[in-house]
Amino acid sequence: MLRKLKRKFSISAPRLAVRPHVPWYVRWAITLPFLLMAGWVVWWAYDAGMELAGFHRGQAESELAKLREQTAMLKIENAKLASQVVSYERQVQIEHAASLEAAKQLKGLSEENIRIQEDLAFFQNLPESGMRSGELSIQRFKIEHDALPGEYRYRILLVRSGQQRAKEFQGNLQLLVNAKQNGKKTVVVFPQENKAMEDAAYKLNFKYYQRVEHSFQLPSDMLVESIQVRVFENGASEPIAKQSVSLS
Repeated sequence: MLRKLKRKFSISAPRLAVRPHVPWYVRWAITLPFLLMAGWVVWWAYDAGMELAGFHRGQAESELAKLREQTAMLKIENAKLASQVVSYERQVQIEHAASLEAAKQLKGLSEENIRIQEDLAFFQNLPESGMRSGELSIQRFKIEHDALPGEYRYRILLVRSGQQRAKEFQGNLQLLVNAKQNGKKTVVVFPQENKAMEDAAYKLNFKYYQRVEHSFQLPSDMLVESIQVRVFENGASEPIAKQSVSLS
């Protein structure tokens, strides 16, 4: 303990330095210029090194500005082209729809032309004798599968003999479809009951001839064997003409 006290207060004791107090803002005022100078030197050295390496800041900024301008112009041009593409697509769709409609109309007209030629050939070869005045006959009865499963389309040509003063015939058609379903035979009658719109398709009103074309729908699992068409005059309970065709 004594040795420690002697060492602390003797000649060999540590030196004590007394320094004047310097305020912090004076320290920063002295240090800040050196820091700024060091930063400027570092920036200058970096810029000089980039130029020595072939990189010019002003030229790079100019090229960057040009690229940005070109990018903006390309975006505007792409937007215009996209709008034109949408317009052309709509035009193509409209033209395609018009082409399909024209093809559909052309097909319908072609089929109508064929039917008219068939009717013309029939009437040209129709004998004037052999039928009583006012007598009605079924001259052509055709039936075929339509587009949908279980759908059938039929065509009938009705001819009535007589003079020009003959009264108009008014009546209706009736179809009897003989079919087989689940191994059992059944008969389906058209027009069906309580279907006013379907009844209108089977109405007849003509003086010399009338061509009837219509379709009917059956269950897809029903197998049609034969179909009979009957012609009734208004007020009559018995058909005045009938004809059958077989599909089996």
